[in-house]
Amino acid sequence: MDSSPSLNRVALTKSRIEALCDGVFAIAMTLMIFNIKVPEIPKDLVRTQIAHEVFLLWPKLLVYFISFVMLGVYWIGHHNQYHYILSTDRAFLWINIFFLACVSLLPFSAGLLGQYPAERTAHVVYGVNLILIGGFLYEHWQYATRGRRLVVSDIRLEVVGLAKRRILMAPVAALVAIGIAFLSTRLSLALFVAIPLLYIVPGRIDRHWPGSPGKDSG
Repeated sequence: MDSSPSLNRVALTKSRIEALCDGVFAIAMTLMIFNIKVPEIPKDLVRTQIAHEVFLLWPKLLVYFISFVMLGVYWIGHHNQYHYILSTDRAFLWINIFFLACVSLLPFSAGLLGQYPAERTAHVVYGVNLILIGGFLYEHWQYATRGRRLVVSDIRLEVVGLAKRRILMAPVAALVAIGIAFLSTRLSLALFVAIPLLYIVPGRIDRHWPGSPGKDSG
């Protein structure tokens, strides 16, 4: 007997999760810019010093851009999963809560890395934050698709596998960046810069999202 949910048999609706997710992401993405303060320059030195002071902000601006895009990546990933997810249960709700808690932490870890880009600890904190977000997003998908628990009954295993592998790219890259930080913080920062590019470039999974649930033709 098929125990997977259908459009006519839904346990706990998913709309509240999507609304909460959108709100948390919006706030986290907005808070990211508050890590960057306009430099205070004496009026008589503004003309000669402003360019230099703005240049000194480059680590914060770089980390801001990386982190903002990464939040966009995770929002898109979470949103795309709901293309197939039909309902929720109590355990699934808590997975989402922990996922969003880690998302909310990113403005702090990004601020730490932007303020101390040469410190290994800042790289470790930032990398662990990305690993936790990616890990909970992976578990989010794993839980929903295990035995087709919360998804459409005819979802293809290829789609499930492709999504899992794509989710894991960022946590794996962040783990490598943490290791590299003990050798060179500049190389570690460069790898953090590269992580969003892994998702901006379309992958095989992207061709499955536009269709209707259960009609994900290859």
